[in-house]
Amino acid sequence: MNDLPYELFVAVRYLLAKRKQALISLISFISILGVGVGVMAVLIAMALMTGLQKELRERIVGSSAHVYVFKPAEGITDVPAEVARLRQIPRVIGAAPAVIGKGLLSVGNAQAPVTIKGVDAGLEPSVTDIRQAIRQGSLDGLRVGPEERDGIVLGIDLAKTLNVEIGDVIHLVTPDQILGPFTTMPRMRAFKVTGIFSLGLFEFDSEYALVDLAVAQRVFGREHPDFMQVRLDDMFAATAVAADIQQRLGDQYATEDWAQMNKSLFSALWLEKLAMSIAIGLIMMVAALNIVGTLVLLVMEKSRDIAILKTMGSTTASIRRIFMLQGLVIGVIGTASGVLFGGAAIYVLDRYQLIHIPIDVYQISYLPFTLLPLDLIAVVVAALLICFVATIYPSRQAAKLDPAQALRYQ
Repeated sequence: MNDLPYELFVAVRYLLAKRKQALISLISFISILGVGVGVMAVLIAMALMTGLQKELRERIVGSSAHVYVFKPAEGITDVPAEVARLRQIPRVIGAAPAVIGKGLLSVGNAQAPVTIKGVDAGLEPSVTDIRQAIRQGSLDGLRVGPEERDGIVLGIDLAKTLNVEIGDVIHLVTPDQILGPFTTMPRMRAFKVTGIFSLGLFEFDSEYALVDLAVAQRVFGREHPDFMQVRLDDMFAATAVAADIQQRLGDQYATEDWAQMNKSLFSALWLEKLAMSIAIGLIMMVAALNIVGTLVLLVMEKSRDIAILKTMGSTTASIRRIFMLQGLVIGVIGTASGVLFGGAAIYVLDRYQLIHIPIDVYQISYLPFTLLPLDLIAVVVAALLICFVATIYPSRQAAKLDPAQALRYQ
């Protein structure tokens, strides 16, 4: 310890209080604990919100395309040509047509509303993660011969609701009507379950079913696909590529990217992350007040020592640095312990998925935790800055101490 700079040596000695200064030592420990708990809480909160954003974002873009391309005036009349044209756009790695419609699935006494998505089984895996999401059966089962029953692939939660398995026959009721003997009736069509998928997003797994594109067009009376789906090599380039597609292909095309479609969701998550970080950050403010109290008590306790140091030639700036360094030592130890225990807690919570939540409310079954390096750096810098600011007043009071006044009654 003798190799330490003079001011730091004295600051550390003052922190290691003797028996008669046990109260100051206890308050110093509480200050360190307060900083550590504050840092730990902020890190966990930021990791929670970041993990939630990341998990939802990955599942959303895995379940749907990065960019949607519409042709409002004339529609998508030539699918192969549109696919080829879109694949020539920089950063585009996949394109596929789709048709969307609503209906009601029924089997026995079980019924469930459904969003039917008509897809090209050969092109759809190039724009979504559906191929990897298949849990039973196959996406290729959508393509059937003219004499066979049309195939349908269900979301896993939708299949559980209907209590169906591969090979079962279910009926789709659509809003269009047919003329019966006495009145009009909804149209009902039979499908054979050829696959079950799980994309990990409750909205898709509980409400979506896939059928062949041509079948969907026939069921919903569409002459052409509703839109083209586009996948990119980088999902964060979606906004720029969407604008580029419209510029390259002309005004007859309209585009929408995944960020626009989910803007309100991610804005809300970002605001929650900010609000939670600010609220929990107040804990560090309380810890800073503890540092102020600790140093003020120490100045009062060490007034004689300060006077002696000044009479021995220590400058006002040197005395000020002693108490600033003491506060910073408290901040560094507290911050380091907060980072250590906070990082360990984040790893355990995320690795073992300890916190489970209702999937029908939050879309995912557990709370993920992801700590970004920039978030870690920001928290550490903020904690040390707060601790430094807390040392300014006590250190200035120590530097102003009059040696003669301090030694008069000693």
